[in-house]
Amino acid sequence: MIEEIMSARTIIFGCGNTLFGDDGFGPNVVQRLKEEAITPRGVAVEDVGTSIGDILFDLALSPDGPRTIWIVDAVRIQGREPGEVFELEVEDIPREKQADFSMHQFPAINLLRELRSQGGVEIRILAVQSERLPEEVSPGLSDSAEAAVDEAVRILRARALFQ
Repeated sequence: MIEEIMSARTIIFGCGNTLFGDDGFGPNVVQRLKEEAITPRGVAVEDVGTSIGDILFDLALSPDGPRTIWIVDAVRIQGREPGEVFELEVEDIPREKQADFSMHQFPAINLLRELRSQGGVEIRILAVQSERLPEEVSPGLSDSAEAAVDEAVRILRARALFQ
């Protein structure tokens, strides 16, 4: 996995924990992509669970980084409807998302900024408005997040896999 990531020009990371409701959106999208799509040469598609920070750190230190990183995750932003899929700027990641586990063990937000400013990497965040992020173990996506998986896959096929 790490060799594929380190040599890819485009990387799609599914972030989240499948044991906590809609937080499993990113891993579910990646799973569907791997099941249904042919991944072109130079593109890596990986479920990184809650450990994206370690991988971003490796990428930040790499002399040959990717051109584009897509991060797929669930968020809660006021004014959005559950199941709505949208792009988000690094600067627009909700404060509570940064603090809760800082987008899955981030100082990764700082690493994303570093990759963008110093490495010239395009950072794209594809998010779903979560309906259910339980505080206790409760596997499975809500109906709205489950329906959004197909939309996210369509978006990534069009904008990331075959650009």
